[in-house]
Amino acid sequence: MKPAPTHSYPGLNLGRGRPGAHKATEVVTFGFWVFLMSDLVYFGLMFGIYITMIDAQAGGPGPHDLFDLYSIFAQTLILLTSSLTVGLAMLALKYNLPRARIVLWFGVTLLLGLSFLVLEIRDFMSMAKQGGVPQRSGFLSAFYGLVPLHGVHVAAGCVWLVVLGIQLRVMGMTDLVISRVVRLALFWHFLDLIWIGIITIVYFGGLAYG
Repeated sequence: MKPAPTHSYPGLNLGRGRPGAHKATEVVTFGFWVFLMSDLVYFGLMFGIYITMIDAQAGGPGPHDLFDLYSIFAQTLILLTSSLTVGLAMLALKYNLPRARIVLWFGVTLLLGLSFLVLEIRDFMSMAKQGGVPQRSGFLSAFYGLVPLHGVHVAAGCVWLVVLGIQLRVMGMTDLVISRVVRLALFWHFLDLIWIGIITIVYFGGLAYG
């Protein structure tokens, strides 16, 4: 059998270790990249709206009144650690380690993702108590249009982790399941990149210019 190329699509290339899964994953992974780039365009629009609305506070609370940097730091640490655990799961997949290892790292990623969501929701509730609700100003409308959108993506990723964990247990390491694992990893890393943009533009940018 001719060995599968190791550079045919952007993402984890399974190559010679799993040639069947590599071939089955190639096309759908490219298609998933197209989806992620379309999602990136939408996030880019939301970032642009936020930038134009930073000082549109209408006398209401602004970034200095509402943002909790300690919580933001904790959320960042948690989410970046979850990117590491996803990477460890993918290395376990690439080097044919037992599927229990993949399920373990996905379980840790799920706990980290849920912890991130708990902290973020707590921040939103704290902001609301201080009058920081979406209808208060253009700044807050733009904030709630962007940051919770990322949170919804993280929540969807958590559901995806649960479903894939069940499929790994029930169906095993089939080419179809492996393909889904690869796409989930891309999705999760994409969320981390968006979060870097959020802490840079939304939080630090808001504190600098708001």
